[in-house]
Amino acid sequence: MMTKNQKLLSWVKEIEALCKPDRVKWCDGSQEEYDGLMAQMVASGAAIKLNEKKRPNSYLFRSHPSDVARVEDRTFIASKTKEEAGANNNWRDPIELRKTLTELFDGSMRGRTLYVIPFVMGPLGSPFSIVGVEITDSPYVVVNMRIMTRMGTAALDMLGEDGDFIPCLHSVGAPLQPGEEDVAWPCAPIEQKYIAHFPEDLSIWSYGSGYGGNALLGKKCLALRIASLKARDEGWLAEHMLILGLTDPKGRKTWLTAAFPSACGKTNLAMLVPTLPGYKVETVGDDIAWLRRGKDGSLRAVNPEAGFFGVAPGTSYQSNPNAMYTIEKNTIFTNVALTDDGDVWWEGIGSPAPDHLIDWHGNDWAPGADHPAAHPNSRFTVAAAQCPAISPEWENPDGVPISAILLGGRRPRVVPLVVEGRDWAHGIFLGSIMGSEITAAAISDKIGQVRRDPFAMLPFTGYRLSAYLKHWLEMEGRIDKDKLPHFFHVNWFRRGEDGKFLWPGFGDNVRVLEWAAKRVHGEIDANDSALGYLPAPGDINIDGLGEVNMEELLTLKKDEWLAEAESIRAYYDKMGEVPQKLYDLLDDMVARLKK
Repeated sequence: MMTKNQKLLSWVKEIEALCKPDRVKWCDGSQEEYDGLMAQMVASGAAIKLNEKKRPNSYLFRSHPSDVARVEDRTFIASKTKEEAGANNNWRDPIELRKTLTELFDGSMRGRTLYVIPFVMGPLGSPFSIVGVEITDSPYVVVNMRIMTRMGTAALDMLGEDGDFIPCLHSVGAPLQPGEEDVAWPCAPIEQKYIAHFPEDLSIWSYGSGYGGNALLGKKCLALRIASLKARDEGWLAEHMLILGLTDPKGRKTWLTAAFPSACGKTNLAMLVPTLPGYKVETVGDDIAWLRRGKDGSLRAVNPEAGFFGVAPGTSYQSNPNAMYTIEKNTIFTNVALTDDGDVWWEGIGSPAPDHLIDWHGNDWAPGADHPAAHPNSRFTVAAAQCPAISPEWENPDGVPISAILLGGRRPRVVPLVVEGRDWAHGIFLGSIMGSEITAAAISDKIGQVRRDPFAMLPFTGYRLSAYLKHWLEMEGRIDKDKLPHFFHVNWFRRGEDGKFLWPGFGDNVRVLEWAAKRVHGEIDANDSALGYLPAPGDINIDGLGEVNMEELLTLKKDEWLAEAESIRAYYDKMGEVPQKLYDLLDDMVARLKK
């Protein structure tokens, strides 16, 4: 497959000369190509075809034990100065880093195929969308990119003869010598892994890892880190947010986004099955949202991805039935366990472990083993179109109009179930202070401390975090005043004195969404507090839930929040150059607490 786009042709030729592959293949994104690559990887031992009757057209991969997740400490923003990257990013001098990487990429694809993957992030033909081209030597990356993006011929058609694209270069970093046998999961040692972003020419170079966001460069690298740079310069937002539509019993629809750090129930909320009669949730996206002013003056959102790259452990028909229905067929699984009858299993799947499994290392495993059968970060890759809850609007080129933005973290204490921001700036304040409490015993000296993660973008903003918050504040002027979204900070994870969760969560989170929607539409009042607007007694529907201590779920304790304020101030000071408006709102919160 070829193109007349001279910039692309010359770039591919340049990379071919650098990486020295045995052959070059332009990917067309067809089913035949996908099936051929899968057959090739099954034959080589890189993939296992699952039981066709139990899990049709689905495959299992096992990565190298050193290559199982994003490697934040090997992820770099190579801006001109360290100040531009900010304390939230690892910085490297762009000239030095490019030199280091050029030496690593020299000959890195010997014995392998260089795949050219043209892809689109966002709906085809949408003004939101961005064309990228990933060059890789990993067939695993090709098949995953086919699911996660709009890939192949359609992307080249959108690029055209003179269109621009984001160049994304990737290699597993394992060249093969003549006659050398390949391994199931080639990768480089950790010290040779690099995920590098170059803001000056908006390019991405990734070396040494074949896993997830390190290698599927349309995801975190392009759709968040590089897109956030474009968004800052062009006046829009690239966010680590789900997008969903909530329809009430009257048929009225409210579109919202939500930003949560990892392990805070993002995918579960995106595919929520409501427990309240008459309510319906439609999924647009579970991980990333691009937001910009629409023709109607509202803030509109698209999901730039075409698939879900979800964490398997903990996903069950109880916790997330729609996710389980979605992955019943046509799915790529990575690092889950294999059953004796050719299906998959993981911890938290909702059924007991069989007497025998093959674990993610490829070894025999039985209940009682000293390690989990599936890796805690094991994944499924599946097309979003397969989700039973997918919205008819999910590929709307103009996006959906957002009227509520949820923010949250995992806080067992202090933070109430839900609080609404007073206005746009106060919503940004709530977004800037969100985070999760550290509970892992392995870092016991930090238990109880809060790891701040503004807008869940700490690892994903391609520039200085304080400038990112300033950009959010400035976005207010781009949206019509009567169409500005409301901000809500939620916390599903508050615990009582007995250590038990105070809120049931999962499908019952629709009860909080219902309250937020009623606030958006001006149907109910709320109580002002030092932190923002809290639900009035009885305004959150808890019918059928049994004993729920709403008073404890919504209480703000003065001493706790004065201590929280000091923690926030220290975080702002450490971040540096935080907009004065956010300090003013912090001061206002303290003054209200002391009244």
